Amino acid sequence: MKKFISTIKLIFLLAGGAFILHSCTGPKAYQKIYLNDAEMELAPKKAEKFEMNFQVYREGASGANGGKTGGGCGCN
Repeated sequence: MKKFISTIKLIFLLAGGAFILHSCTGPKAYQKIYLNDAEMELAPKKAEKFEMNFQVYREGASGANGGKTGGGCGCN
């Protein structure tokens, strides 16, 4: 009886493993165009934008957030 139960457990384990491995698939070619959408990005982008805005306000320089930011006098 114990051998029968262990055989049943093994069958369920193998069937479950096959089901899990079968469900792992990659995106199809027509689905890959949506991987670069803005809604697929992680949440910290909004937080980084807020922190950059706060830093620009605190430093007193409001340039173009590029390489040429002035000292706060508005002359970029």
